[in-house]
Amino acid sequence: MKRDRPDILAITAAIVVALCINMLNFYLFKFNWTTDRWAIILSFLVTIIFTFFVFKWLVISFIYAKIKVVYKTLSSYKGPNEKGLTRTAINNTFLEDINSQVMEWDSDRRKEIEELKKTELFRKEFLGNVSHELKTPLFNIQGYIHTLLDGGLQDEKVNVYYLQRAAKSAERLCLIVDDLEAISKLESGELILDQRSFDVVELIRDVFDSLELQARDKSIQLTIAADDYTPIIVYGDKERIRQVFVNLIVNSIKYGRTGGKTKVSFHNFEENVMIQIADNGIGIETAHLPRLFERFYRVDKSRSRDAGGTGLGLAIVKHILEAHKQTITVRSSFGVGTTFTLSLQLDR
Repeated sequence: MKRDRPDILAITAAIVVALCINMLNFYLFKFNWTTDRWAIILSFLVTIIFTFFVFKWLVISFIYAKIKVVYKTLSSYKGPNEKGLTRTAINNTFLEDINSQVMEWDSDRRKEIEELKKTELFRKEFLGNVSHELKTPLFNIQGYIHTLLDGGLQDEKVNVYYLQRAAKSAERLCLIVDDLEAISKLESGELILDQRSFDVVELIRDVFDSLELQARDKSIQLTIAADDYTPIIVYGDKERIRQVFVNLIVNSIKYGRTGGKTKVSFHNFEENVMIQIADNGIGIETAHLPRLFERFYRVDKSRSRDAGGTGLGLAIVKHILEAHKQTITVRSSFGVGTTFTLSLQLDR
């Protein structure tokens, strides 16, 4: 059994102190070994015992206690020793493990900081986009009203036109607010879905009918891949899913080629149906695809705004499908076309 380190230090110190005191006694009191032998031996032993306990108490209380944890950890670290490592190798391995843990912790903190920076950047960008989207129709309304107040109201050639333009900007403002409210409810879980069974093929046909005039203006053909229109019964909130299809098909019309086409196809799986909405329009560059479902993100800001819409359509689509625990993806080739693929739960 190995002797405890404080005992070794205390014994060594006691012997050194006892020797020093006895040498001092010889010098001061002129002790003689022949006549004062027992006094010298007794003094030596008493000095050793006293010094031993005093020094041991000091070592344990003020020194050894400070390094005890590290000492015991290093002494008990036996993992690598089973592989034949020396004590130095064991200690080095232990320190390397500690260092790797510290580095891992540092890496995690750096990642958290980067995520916070991205979140803050997104927040600033989002607030800037909201401000810009709201200011545009507000400034338009303000301009039209001031023109009418400055004399345009009496001019029959401009008063109705300016009132119509102001009404259109007010309608756009209301759409932005409604869409923001919808996203807020979807994200917070406040929006309760009215889920039921319905025929998704029939729903697509209804959406096509409602968008027929827009498609005709650009000579875009709206088609369903299933020639016999076989019913596909799914389970979900019909009106919210209608909103999904309206947003996606309206986008395909806006950014489609004149004389082009938008095709909807269905692929049944065990529990879900995959629905693809494909067009041969202008397409989207690859760099924009990861951010396509962000709120107010526009591939071509000027052209997108001129084409109408709130910039929230695809974000709403994503949130509605996530509320149904479903997904949506997009693939596109610039100048060739775009395909959105979404899933819905089949009603079995």
